[in-house]
Amino acid sequence: MIIDNPKIDLPVLHLVGETADELGLECYVIGGWVRDLFLHRDSKDIDIVTVGSGIRLAQAVAERMGKAHLSVFRTYGTAQVKKGDVELEFVGARKESYHRDSRNPIVEDGTLEDDQNRRDFTMNALAICLNKDRYGELLDPFGGLQDMDECTIRTPLDPDITFSDDPLRMLRAVRFASQLGFYLHEETFDAVCRNCERIRIITKERIADELNKIMLSRRPSVGWKLIDRTGLLPIFFPELNALKGVETKEGRGHKDIFLHTLQVVDNVAQESDNLWLRWAALLHDIGKPKTKTWDDKAGWTFFNHNYVGAKMVPRIFRSMKLPQNEKMDYVAKMVNLHMRPINLIEDEVTDSAVRRLLFEAGDDIDDLMVLCNADITSRNQEKVERFHRNYELVRRKMVELEERDRIRNFQPPVRGDEIMEILHLPPCSQVGEIKTAIKDAILDGIIPNEYEPAKAFMLEKAKEMGLWNG
Repeated sequence: MIIDNPKIDLPVLHLVGETADELGLECYVIGGWVRDLFLHRDSKDIDIVTVGSGIRLAQAVAERMGKAHLSVFRTYGTAQVKKGDVELEFVGARKESYHRDSRNPIVEDGTLEDDQNRRDFTMNALAICLNKDRYGELLDPFGGLQDMDECTIRTPLDPDITFSDDPLRMLRAVRFASQLGFYLHEETFDAVCRNCERIRIITKERIADELNKIMLSRRPSVGWKLIDRTGLLPIFFPELNALKGVETKEGRGHKDIFLHTLQVVDNVAQESDNLWLRWAALLHDIGKPKTKTWDDKAGWTFFNHNYVGAKMVPRIFRSMKLPQNEKMDYVAKMVNLHMRPINLIEDEVTDSAVRRLLFEAGDDIDDLMVLCNADITSRNQEKVERFHRNYELVRRKMVELEERDRIRNFQPPVRGDEIMEILHLPPCSQVGEIKTAIKDAILDGIIPNEYEPAKAFMLEKAKEMGLWNG
């Protein structure tokens, strides 16, 4: 079958094919680029497989391209050629075998058929010949095109062997299902369930990479529900698994926090591509299992779950090898603050409360409002509409107060060193107490966020404390 698609006529692919002909090598573009060609998705990374030395072909291609950057990885028998936006990955066709306690394969030279056999899924085993006499010929030995037409993810060979050999492929199956809206073939799904414990031999960094790709898909819940159904969830994310289920007492139950959480993540995904805001959505109720209590009057309560959840974020990020930096701090901050806007809309919206929220959220206030709006998942439509109306009220008040008072990320107009100089104080707790009093006075609307009123307030506060007699 010859592919009739203008994307096949890329000059760089013709160059690779011509170079392979000069070297007497069979040469194919294979894997994700071919898959995405049929799915009408953009794909920048082009994988080239040759029956022979991939490094030799890469070196010759780089020389012909001129001013291209060549990287050779002899340990793995691979090479990379980059020039501008073009990125080519070269490898020689190979066959692989595995030891049970490792996902690192024993690699031998092989045929194109051997190379296609080792691919994870049928849609990733598609290959297109680049040699001149067969240019554009599609090799689809496992029915990958039909599987894509049927939105099915299936392994080329026995799925138990595929997943046992390289357990990361189980998460890749989930990731592709989430990204593409595909389904796992019944035998593939069952094999993931049977082999789920094998995921333990995969490094947390590789797992985190797949999870981030799931989180960036259009509907992350698809991936997380599959992770749950296949038995993978409690193995590497027990904290999220603990959200599952509903407990009923005296006829009163709470919502399934796991399903609610996934709905919130999907809601955020509709509004924002921010990966870490999506992680904040996934973790926003992570503290609920630890704080769940029964109250005879109120029913089930989760008092301070936001604070407890925020404290759990660093440990979860460390365990899952997620970034230990400002991204983690941002997620913890969002988890901690996610109840604040909800409390505002349930109570009277005071200027003071809005100022304090603006101050604590700072530049992340817009993200926080996206998260909190996404957190409204009640089945009571009247309640949902009322909450959304109240959110708009809070938003308008935020804009009004920010324009007037410049609260976001503000520092008290009177600095600590100035307080010490005026009051002849050394560094001490009283200086911090005065600064806090000035900040609170501004947030409570007692004084404007301006220097002279703040200085006058400072002097009055110092009098009260016996630090200044005027």
